[in-house]
Amino acid sequence: MIVKLSKKGWVVTPAAMRKKHGLTPGSEFTVVDYGGVLTLVPVFKDPVQQGAGILKGNGSLTGLIVEEHYRDQG
Repeated sequence: MIVKLSKKGWVVTPAAMRKKHGLTPGSEFTVVDYGGVLTLVPVFKDPVQQGAGILKGNGSLTGLIVEEHYRDQG
């Protein structure tokens, strides 16, 4: 998708992208420069709550660390 920068520095986010990502008026973003590539990253209202569960795995991380410690102790 190609968008244009206005004289005021505004960029209009296409409606399909707003709908897909649940963006509403007042949504905040961080602008990140990845070596010349600009990226808009939404600011989470509650990053801990919104990030919970994204790294799902089997068992508890603490339990895995304890098991590894005991294996290392031999």
